[in-house]
Amino acid sequence: MDDDVSSPPLRGIRRLTAGAVSGLLAGYAAIAVAELVSAAVRPESGPVIAVGGAAIDRTPAAVKDWAIRQFGTDDKLVLQLGILAVLTVLALALGMLATRWRLIGSLGVLAFGVVGALAATGRPDSTGAGDALPSTVGAVAGACLLFWLIGRLGDAGHGVREHDQATAGREGSPSGTRPGDGADGSGWDRRGFIRAATATAAASTGAGLAGRALNGSQGQGAVASRKGIVLPRPSSSASPVPKGAGLRIKGISPFVTPNADFYRVDTALVVPKVDATSWRLRIHGLGVQRERTLTFHDLLNMPLIERDITLTCVSNEVGGPYVGNARWIGVRLADVLEQCGVRPPSKSGPADQLVARSVDGMTIGSPVEDVMDGRDALLAVGMNGQPLPFEHGFPVRMVVPGLYGYVSACKWIRDIELTTFDAYDAYWVERDWAQQAPIKTESRIDTPKPFGRPQAGTVMVAGVAWAQHRGIDKVEVRVDDGPWQEARLAAEDTRDTWRQWSYAWQATKGGHTLTVRATDRTGETQTEKRADTMPDGATGWHTVAVTVD
Repeated sequence: MDDDVSSPPLRGIRRLTAGAVSGLLAGYAAIAVAELVSAAVRPESGPVIAVGGAAIDRTPAAVKDWAIRQFGTDDKLVLQLGILAVLTVLALALGMLATRWRLIGSLGVLAFGVVGALAATGRPDSTGAGDALPSTVGAVAGACLLFWLIGRLGDAGHGVREHDQATAGREGSPSGTRPGDGADGSGWDRRGFIRAATATAAASTGAGLAGRALNGSQGQGAVASRKGIVLPRPSSSASPVPKGAGLRIKGISPFVTPNADFYRVDTALVVPKVDATSWRLRIHGLGVQRERTLTFHDLLNMPLIERDITLTCVSNEVGGPYVGNARWIGVRLADVLEQCGVRPPSKSGPADQLVARSVDGMTIGSPVEDVMDGRDALLAVGMNGQPLPFEHGFPVRMVVPGLYGYVSACKWIRDIELTTFDAYDAYWVERDWAQQAPIKTESRIDTPKPFGRPQAGTVMVAGVAWAQHRGIDKVEVRVDDGPWQEARLAAEDTRDTWRQWSYAWQATKGGHTLTVRATDRTGETQTEKRADTMPDGATGWHTVAVTVD
């Protein structure tokens, strides 16, 4: 008896395994071909990006907020990896299904192409039916490939009579032919299948790399345009940061947040790379007496101002990291609006909402009154002395002191429409966030860290507090359930920036809980009551538990 002759159940397992590999290769090819085709359309039309964007749009706000808290700026990477994991499982399943029903398995691949096409054309930034091409072409390629690979398995999908074939393999196989070494009793040319699979994988990898390279090259013009920018000297420079505004205490956040460390929270799976030379900003809508379309050159030729402004994300939990301070350069948004004949509601203007639109389809609604009340609301072109980084909105973004980012900080801005809050709900408002959201008074302990083990004696407790456009007047620290003790405030830059604070704690051995609260310049002390980030920002006192050795 030939020891290599497989029993019928083992050949069934081999067939399913080969089918699963076929499905995986077909899925890989579909994504690779779609990546290549997207280079001829636009990178955002690729299926993974399109489906990921659609998933973000349709994810409940609470789930989205949870993802930001759990994964931070890696939330988009986690989403894409999750999509690829799901596609992998589905590809394996379709491949195994095709070993029995070859056509149905192949049509399943096409079905996922339809999902990708619908997702691409349904995105707010869709440019039309052409966005469906990458998913469609990729799915057709994957379906055809799966149909062909399954055909290499011989009788797969056609009701194999394993017992008869096994008998034929033992009794009638040609001399020198062993089951599994060619056209064995299962009808499977194993070596031929391996060659086909290898060629498929190589071709798919080539297509994917070519698509990635071509998509990457599309941003070279934007990169070149940014490198060529020399920001003009502002007509109104920011005052030097006061001496003593930045405390020299280990562990405290720096007063000015470096660009590389500045938080990023947005829905863009692919960071838009916009060429500044072709960028345009249209201003139109209710109460706009003179519509305008501005170029980047137009903005640079306007009077520029430089201001230190702290930004905060509404998704920032109590004690969270999504707050940062930078020196911004830009044009006063109020000046631009006034040139267009816009009046705020307090001066009988008909529009109370400014809707900013990004190149990625994001819409953000800001109160017209707030951006025209004299605060330094900007169309920003620079950040910490450099042109805006791509991740933070190059070439132009909005910056409005005192408002959470989701109602003010439109990045990659391309359009401003004047309307009313009754007439239009922006992206986040449609998802149950508040229409208007001034930043709440908050404070955070930066050092010692949670569960830290400082030594007994003098321990510097320090952190930051913020109440943009109102300013911080007082910070207090409490140890365990003891009395509130006033912390030492660092020098104030402006009321639009955060303020550092410190407290010299005479620490005794044992476990302790440190709590901080701030009072803004209106006399309002931040509330102890805990509230989630939805719908208009978290509240509560930040506490840190430590053990003193």
